[in-house]
Amino acid sequence: MKTILGILIVILAVLQVRLWRGEGSLADIDRLQREIDNQSAANAGLEQRNKGLKQEVRDLKTGLDSVEEHARSELGLIKHGETYYLIADKNQLRAVVPAKAATH
Repeated sequence: MKTILGILIVILAVLQVRLWRGEGSLADIDRLQREIDNQSAANAGLEQRNKGLKQEVRDLKTGLDSVEEHARSELGLIKHGETYYLIADKNQLRAVVPAKAATH
């Protein structure tokens, strides 16, 4: 009887160690759940970005307004008959003027 009780105590101890320390332990499950939550949040952000990119692609394929907007902002498109005004910052102007004067 004492032998069976001893074996049961050893088995209980091994199971307790695995429950608290080993692979699949409560701490391991908690860590994995946190990783899943973090990855789910990252995925949600990426899905929102993808939706925006898909909408932008759809606009570029179907409408000329978005193409014109990109041309204006990225390429400096100016339509015929429009007047272009460049507003320069004084600090930027001071940095540019000596460089131009040095090249002449």
